[in-house]
Parts: sequence; structure tokens; C-alpha cells
Amino acid sequence: MKVGVPKEILDQEYRVALTPAGVDALIRQGHEVYVENNAGLESGITNQAFDKAGAKILNTPHEVFDATELILKVKQPLEDECKYLKLNHILFTFLHLAADKTLANDLCKSGATCIAYETIEYSNGALPLLIPMSEIAGRLSTQVGAHYLEKHSGGKGVLLGGVPGVEPANVVIIGGGTVGINAAKMAIGLGANVAILDKNLNRLRELDDYFHGRLHTVYSTQHKIEDLLSEADLIITAVLVTGAKAPKLITKDLIAHMKHGSVIVDVAIDQGGCVEGVKPTKHSNPLVKINNVSVYAVPNIPGAVPMTSTIALTNATLPYVLKLANAGYKAVLDDAALAKGVNIRNGSIVHKVVADALDMEYVPLT
Repeated sequence: MKVGVPKEILDQEYRVALTPAGVDALIRQGHEVYVENNAGLESGITNQAFDKAGAKILNTPHEVFDATELILKVKQPLEDECKYLKLNHILFTFLHLAADKTLANDLCKSGATCIAYETIEYSNGALPLLIPMSEIAGRLSTQVGAHYLEKHSGGKGVLLGGVPGVEPANVVIIGGGTVGINAAKMAIGLGANVAILDKNLNRLRELDDYFHGRLHTVYSTQHKIEDLLSEADLIITAVLVTGAKAPKLITKDLIAHMKHGSVIVDVAIDQGGCVEGVKPTKHSNPLVKINNVSVYAVPNIPGAVPMTSTIALTNATLPYVLKLANAGYKAVLDDAALAKGVNIRNGSIVHKVVADALDMEYVPLT
């Protein structure tokens, strides 16, 4: 199969969808790989490195889309890229369609088969392609929050870990999944006072055991969220409902009662976000200010560390890339987890949760 890797064009998205090791793996199994000029440069991967691995370098995204059948990306296609998609394409990337009906309609019109990394799901509920980016987003969320708590960045001027004789900052993490646990690792490591909320009591028990009581586990209710946020310095929203919109847990009224200079990092923003009235921002202008509270709402947080993120992403996606390259769409029929990744097929939404979130017609996958 002919596999294409275009350069990402989302604002300050520095990742690339495949490493030279991934190119080599595809070439060894008889496939052809076409990479757009300088697609990997911001991830520290040169054209020469791709060429040495066996890829062919093309000058424009249009050439890449035209020459290939399987398109590998990191983030959802923007409007210009959607125009290049055809009926014969399989698009494999993060889509996060629940928060973007316009994109869903554009992809349906293309006729392409669109498979989302974030909805590939094992029978036990694990999301294997989302996990590495969630690990990175969780760790970065604490770093980002600590930065924007600094006075010159518009924060209240507190150090997460405090110092002897000075209380540490209060960090509240909503959601005890992969993002939440990685945010907690960083915050605890820096010495912050950490509380984590979740609705799953078994998960709270696991977190309590994992951290040996070094954080506060709290059963999540709206009342407890409101109670904790009033004293919080940094809030990290780490809520995920696979394929669906994130719940709006932090209202404008609630923000009005938060400390001035506190920070919210809304990691759930790529699924619509947990903060009322906040839309996705960009790395170049990441903050929304509400009542002197800074809301960081960048949907591609791992793009800030592309060298780490690109390798971690390829490590996770490559087994599925090889399946798709070897068998085409038939790979979906033979892999139940991969089948759950298909969001759009033959012009229709074929993932029920996504269809419900968008209020669009659902057509079962066949």
C-alpha cells in the first residue's frame, strides 16, 4: 500500500505522524511511504532521515494525498486538507469529532474512511493510542499550570511546592484516568497539596494505594467540585467519555468564586472542554481570562514537546498502521478494537457515541 505522511498545519503543531523507524517497518513489509517536505523537521527528523529509511519526499500536501491511499496524521485535518481527501483514502489520526460538527460534515462529504486514534478501544475499555498522549498531556498540564501561576505570567505568584515555612499550592485534578494520574505524579513530585476526584470508587482506591496516601482522593460530585475549587490554585480537568463531549463541570458562576490569579488547565478541551464558554485556543495565544482566572485551553498540548510525542505516538500507532497497510479496510473487520476507531465510513457517522454527540444520523458499521 502507498502510505502518506503530510506535514501538520495546525498552529504550532510540531509533531509528525511517523518516525523513520516506522517508515522502515512499512518498507520492510513491501509498502511505499511518501512524506511531505520537512514534515518531521520540528520533531528533530530531517528529510534525509526519512529518505535513508526508504521514504520518498514530496513537496506539497496535495502531492502526498494524491499519491497515497493510507493517510497518517497527528491532528484532525483542517479545511484545506479535507479538500484533498477522496473516496479511496483511509485517514488515520486524532479526530475528536464530538466538538466539531463542521469537520464531521466535511469528512462525510469526502467519502473517506476516517479512523480516530482516540476511539480505538480494547474490550476492557483501555484506549491504547490515546494513552501515550494522555500521559504527556497530564505531565505537561502540571508544568503549564505551574508556569501560569507565576506572577509575570498573570498568576497569583505561588510556587507549587512552597518552601519550608510556606504552604504549598492546592492542586485539584478532576478525573483519575491516565491524564489525571500523570498530572498527579508531577504535582506531588513538586511538593503540591493534591486532591483528585473521580466517580469510580475502585479507581480512587487504586490511586490511594498507588500514591501511598500522598494525595487526597475525593468522590466526584458537583458539590465537592465547587467546594474544592474555591480554595484551589491550580485545577486540571482530566475527564474523558470516549467519543463524547466533555461535561461542563466548571461554570462561569463557579469561576467567579475562585481565587484571583488561579489557573485552570482544561485538558478535555479537545472534546469540547469542561469549562463553560471556553473555546479551544492555540499555543501562540493559549489563555482565556475569566474573572482574573486563567484558563489554558490548548487542544494539542503534547505538540509542545514534539520529539517525545512523535516517538511515543508512533510506538503506539505502528502496529495498527501495519495492519491497515497490509490488509486495507479488511483490517477493521478482523480487529474489534480497530473497528471502534472507525468514526466515518461511506459518508456516514458509524460510531454511535460520536453521532449522538453531534446530533447526526448513526449508521452501523458494516
